[in-house]
Amino acid sequence: MTQKFDPITLEILWRRLISIVDEADAAVARTAFSSLLRDAHDYTCMFTDRRGRELAQGSFATPGQSGAMALGVKKLVQSLPADAFQPGDVFITNDPWALAGHLNDICVFSPIFFRGNLAAFTACVLHHSDIGGRVASDNHDVFEEGLFIPLVKLYDGGVLNEAVLALIRWNVRAPDEVVGDIRSQIAANHVCAAQARRMMAEYDLDSLDDLAEEIISRSERAVRAAIAQVPDGVYQAEGVIEQPAGREDVVIKTAVTISGSDITVDLSGSSPEVDWGGNVVYNFTYAYVHMAIKSIFDPDIPNNDGSAAPIHLVAPEGSVVNCRFPAAVAARMQIGHFMTEIIYRALAQALPDRVMAASGGTPATMNVFYGRGRDGRPWHTVLIRGGGLGASARRDGAHCYIFPANGANTPVEILESDTPLLVERRELLPDSGGAGRMRGGLGRRVVFRVPDDDTAPRPPVNLGIQSGRFRLPPEGLFGGKPGAKAQFLVNGKPGNPYGLTRLQPGDVVTMDAAGGGGYGDPQERDREAVWRDVREGKVSPESAQRDYGWDEEL
Repeated sequence: MTQKFDPITLEILWRRLISIVDEADAAVARTAFSSLLRDAHDYTCMFTDRRGRELAQGSFATPGQSGAMALGVKKLVQSLPADAFQPGDVFITNDPWALAGHLNDICVFSPIFFRGNLAAFTACVLHHSDIGGRVASDNHDVFEEGLFIPLVKLYDGGVLNEAVLALIRWNVRAPDEVVGDIRSQIAANHVCAAQARRMMAEYDLDSLDDLAEEIISRSERAVRAAIAQVPDGVYQAEGVIEQPAGREDVVIKTAVTISGSDITVDLSGSSPEVDWGGNVVYNFTYAYVHMAIKSIFDPDIPNNDGSAAPIHLVAPEGSVVNCRFPAAVAARMQIGHFMTEIIYRALAQALPDRVMAASGGTPATMNVFYGRGRDGRPWHTVLIRGGGLGASARRDGAHCYIFPANGANTPVEILESDTPLLVERRELLPDSGGAGRMRGGLGRRVVFRVPDDDTAPRPPVNLGIQSGRFRLPPEGLFGGKPGAKAQFLVNGKPGNPYGLTRLQPGDVVTMDAAGGGGYGDPQERDREAVWRDVREGKVSPESAQRDYGWDEEL
């Protein structure tokens, strides 16, 4: 018999599921070894029903991982027979095409049993700082990018498969950190499973089937109702994403069709897959398409299988937005992060008050550092930085924001404790936010140095960069001006932001993140807002005069 839930009980159980996943999320923050996880929060925890349909994700989930997991975990669960699962099982994989799009994102998922029956699954994806391979965006296929782990059992009925763990340890530069982070994932899943069983016992639920059906169907109805309020039509846009020097730029074409309560995003006509690591798998493309649509139409409904149901994606196989194995995918964010921005641009025609201009943190700047200490021991870390957020109809863009990836900027103190590098400057860049009725957020500058002291020679430091906006700045909307471009300098000269840079002792690196695009005509900006920007050093008097016609005395 189908179990019914009154509205109050349903809300309590729904929020309880989210709190369970948030507790698992906190377990990662407390136990992870890598600063990329502890400080930048580049991971996602998720809870599904027994059919693999997403029920809840962590409140601070990364959209690229969570959206891809929602598709991937369901397919993985449904591809295995029911008797493949038993209590104590832990599955592991980092197959980019099955899940989150590149090898660094390792997924660990586990079945949850209650009263002897399979009730649900819990999953956790962590962006591991190190997965071996050649750390650079200009790899030519996935084989150069590190260790590929097919779907295997890490624990079989509670018994550890030592061979899998040994295989991982011998293929990464920082094995203690990587294995420690995998154990953090297992701990998060354990927390999620234990609390889910506790909830089911408290409410005397033999299964979660009826609750899952209610949550998923209600979420779908809510999103469909929001979509149905917008007039039917086809809304088109095109985006150009810069490629390394000497190669053709990538073109993303989109046609967003609203038909009743359904939305279809068609990316036909986009560029074919490229000969470097910017290729995007279908799941990752869908993740940022879902993020764009969901944030526009119903941002307050928690993400689950139902909220994704009205959204359909057409992405031709073999294109840069649906690449084929064994394409290089390590830097998939350099193209994948733009999906949200381009869909915003298309839907700006129908919903100008719900979109925002392009952001300097699209794509996020990810710096992979590795080398050896004076004692010969290897070290490895990843630094993530944002740029200026694009402005919207209602507010200026925020500064140093990672969008749409929802990560966090790594503190200077963490970088200096994890590496031999010394940070000399970290500051906002005046005039970097695009002018507009609403101003784009400011970009930021980080200057760091490889120490060169006389006591003992220091080994070189390897730097791999994933970033963008070096040539094409973030665009404004409705008359807003573009933000400032990004910049990468080594000893004052332009460096190669797509390859692998080998830094020597004494080298000084300057990294500028782009500013956000402006929204609306700059001449319509409130005079007090212009005065405040000048007074606070966000806009220089010269730029205020040029862009806003500001002619008041300081």
